[in-house]
Amino acid sequence: SKIMDQDSIMLHGDEEIIEVIELSDAEPGPDDLADDLEDVDFEDGGDGEDNEGWETEDEMEAEEVEQDDSELTFSKHTGSVFCVGLDPATNAMAVTGGEDDKAYVWRISDGEVLFECTGHKDSVTCVCFSFDSALVASGDMSGVIKVWQVDTKEEVWSFEVSDLEWLEWHPCAPVLLAGTDDGNMWMWKVPGGECKTFPSPACHGNGKILPDGKRAVVGYEDGSVRVWDLKKGNSLHVIKGRDGHKGAVTCLASNKDGSLVVTGSVDGSAKLINTATGKVSLGDSTSSTHYIVNDLPLVGVAYLDGTLVIFDLATQTVRNRCRHEAGIVHMQWEESSALVSTCGLDGALRQWDGRSGNLVSEYRGHAAEVLAFALNRDSSMVVTASGDHQAKVFCLQRPDR
Repeated sequence: SKIMDQDSIMLHGDEEIIEVIELSDAEPGPDDLADDLEDVDFEDGGDGEDNEGWETEDEMEAEEVEQDDSELTFSKHTGSVFCVGLDPATNAMAVTGGEDDKAYVWRISDGEVLFECTGHKDSVTCVCFSFDSALVASGDMSGVIKVWQVDTKEEVWSFEVSDLEWLEWHPCAPVLLAGTDDGNMWMWKVPGGECKTFPSPACHGNGKILPDGKRAVVGYEDGSVRVWDLKKGNSLHVIKGRDGHKGAVTCLASNKDGSLVVTGSVDGSAKLINTATGKVSLGDSTSSTHYIVNDLPLVGVAYLDGTLVIFDLATQTVRNRCRHEAGIVHMQWEESSALVSTCGLDGALRQWDGRSGNLVSEYRGHAAEVLAFALNRDSSMVVTASGDHQAKVFCLQRPDR
């Protein structure tokens, strides 16, 4: 691997990084984090020049799907399905949003629609369940955000912002965060509606609440990254200039305890940020415990040219390169495992062993690109969202299960 300025990882040429994810997303423990927010002082992909590996939706749909490994197909959407989420409490419900301005909450076992999240004005690009699965939020590109009570199937809160970039629930409180294209991050108590904003001079790119529930990290279009204190409303660290990216931040992910964040950008670099100090570094063996799971300090970086790079943080070297037939759209590590799942423009879902770089399994069934997927808690099942207007449920099988 090539190290630039000792604060940025160049893992693969100049391709745009579209996803950077740590080895495992851990669910925060049921501590007193929700209480910490009770006294909050609330106030009113690439340049497109290289199209190799891309197929139009019509071309892919014209091809017969010769292989369908899915257990169930959800076909209620009449446009591309852009986003999908699983309810964390039971993993029995999915929520999907699509190009048809619709979002559905449906049962994974039989595909039955439990209710529709009505009233959206544009493509639904963000859907997510609250930490206890009691609420589900849906947001569209125009900025309409709606929250529904799952058991009563009733809308309990709505709000309208400018063009929506991202939407995420707090890990252990009924608090919703959103980022918009005007540089604002919003935070609401739901359904009360108390609101707080975190303005920034830079346009938004991506955001994530850290596992402690007290901070959020947001990457911006100008290449800067900010660590926000959700309670006080101020930015704890601003990473910009030489320490920041040279292009828009397109993705970010934290390690298990939120002490480290990896960011990816259109500039083709990945950066490791210490969220406590704001320092940008590559890390070393003395701090490797921050991102070790199963004794493997691994980071995955996916590119639109179809390359998945597994980077070993302890040695600051590239461990493996996993080649795909087409561009990678999304990736996710299994929890407490060295397996990483990827989906992409060729419509396939694949699982890779991050230690060896070997392809473990491949699942097909979509007639167009897979745009998103969600793994259940024990990584035995995945729900995919595709440009073929369908969502599918796949059972993941491995010899060691």
